Order: sequence, then C-alpha cells, then structure tokens
Amino acid sequence: MNGPTVRVAKEETEAASWHARLGASEVDPQTLKAFFEWRAKPGHAAAYRRVEQVWRQAEGLKTSPEVQTALAAAMQRRSAREAKGPSGLALGGLAAIGAVLALGVGGWWWTEVRNVYSTAVGEQQVVQLSDGSSVRLDTDSRVRVRYTGDRRTIALEKGQALFEVAKDAGRPFVVDVDGAQVTAVGTVFDVRREVSGLRVTLVEGVVDVADRGGRERLTAGRQARVRAGRVESRPVDARAATSWTEGRIVLVDARLQDAVMEVNRYLTEPVILASDAPVSTPVNGSFRVGDRDAFVAAASGALGLKARSRSDGAVVLSQSG
Repeated sequence: MNGPTVRVAKEETEAASWHARLGASEVDPQTLKAFFEWRAKPGHAAAYRRVEQVWRQAEGLKTSPEVQTALAAAMQRRSAREAKGPSGLALGGLAAIGAVLALGVGGWWWTEVRNVYSTAVGEQQVVQLSDGSSVRLDTDSRVRVRYTGDRRTIALEKGQALFEVAKDAGRPFVVDVDGAQVTAVGTVFDVRREVSGLRVTLVEGVVDVADRGGRERLTAGRQARVRAGRVESRPVDARAATSWTEGRIVLVDARLQDAVMEVNRYLTEPVILASDAPVSTPVNGSFRVGDRDAFVAAASGALGLKARSRSDGAVVLSQSG
C-alpha cells in the first residue's frame, strides 16, 4: 500500500501502551494518577486521541484477512520473545490487537489512518504534507492523502480545502473528487464539493480541471465548475471566493437561501428560513465564520425579517414573526 512515510512518534508509542494498560479489567488508582500526569504534558493528549481513533477503526477491521495475518505474525513474535523471559506489560485480548496495530506491527494500516485528515463543523485545520505542500481544511471536511513515486494524490471526500502545492515537476499533485481531477505542479487553489458537483478556484499558478466530459485549463482569477461531467469556467474574485481561509464569509449578490446555507456550514445550531421568507432576495455582506448573531441581525435589519429562537437552539427568520 503506497503512501507518505509516517514515523510513529515516541508519544504515540507511549499512548498505545497507556491505552492497553487502561483497557485492563482492573486499573489501580496509582496507574490512573500516572496516566493523568503523562497526558498533561505537551502533545500527549493529542497522541492519545490519535491512538483512540486507531482503536475505534481497528474494531471494524478485526476480521480483515490482512489484519489477521499481521496480528498472527506479531503474536508469534511476541510469544517467542516471552519464551525467553518476561518483559514489560502483558496485554490480553482486544487490548493486544489495539496495541499491536498502534505500535506499527500493522504499520500499513496505521499509516493509512494517519493519512486521513478531517475537521468538525465550525473547525478549520492546516495540514503540512511530507513534500512541503499544505492543505487548509474548511469546516466539516475530510481528505485522504496517497503519495507514490510519480504522483501525489489527495482525495477530497467531503467539504472544502485550499491547497498550496510544493513544486515537483516529476510528481503532479492531483486532487480527486469522485473521478473529477484537478492537476497541478506548483500552485495555490481551492476545491469545494457541492451537491451538484465540484467547484475549483485558482488563486495562483495554473491547474487542469478534467472530468469524463471535458477539460479546462485555469489561470489565476478563474473558477471552474464541474457538473454532470461538464467543465465550465468564468472569471472570479479569488480573494472573496477563498475568504473562508481568513475566517470570513463574503456574500456578493447571493440569494438569501444560499447565504443561509453558507452561514450554516459553520454552525451546529443553524439559521432556518420560514416558508414566507424572501429566499431569492439578493444579500451582500462580510461576516466572521460562525458568527450567527451578526448574520441574523444584518438579515433582519436589511430585509425587515423577524428572528425567533427555537428550543433546539436554531433561529428562524420570517416576515411574519
């Protein structure tokens, strides 16, 4: 299985050991105290969360033939070591499976999990890749990274991301979205999955956008949309289109319905338009991502709408109130 080389850090090795120890049927207070002291140190809490992610995913892969083979070989090696004499903590049952995977015995799988990056609703994250490129993930987004000797492939599985690509003429950088591909060598561009297809905004450099029904070469300041296999492009204000990277939403003659959808991408308690709301009325403005109150106040004031809070935390905008 191809992918970037990933080193299992010392913190993650320790985290895997702690995860196995805490999974025992009985854990004494001294062990818990030592664990909390370890977790309080810089980087340790994050390492433990990563091992927990591996553990959760391992639960679903226990029946995989490839995992079973790796585990069998690992346990044989462990048994051989123990035959020479006791060493370290004895692990039992599923705890051993989690520790074996996390410590790199099933290294291919650990690498695969580590190469998936995601954000929650309202969260953004910058990921530095092994070739010097970076990926800035927007709210509720996920990418999967696969590098080989002659190709750098990023699958955008969900949401939106801005890519700053390190130049490498021998290894094109390809963002794949359900078969549609954006290919670059060294450039800056934004890719967003939409219900109807894909949107690509080029900030700097040149990229090729291709799908089964067409291909378009973009230059800086242009945006391509891929729908039903067709690729179409137009000029665009690239800074406004990528304003989310600065923590802002810029609306330019956006329909109220579309503006609300954009604002809601960053909210767990959304804005809802009542049936009498003027959904097609154009709105303009700049708002900080996640600032629901500012958007509701602006929309209410400009369009004469009434805002009503619901018991579930949502806010309803209507003309009648």
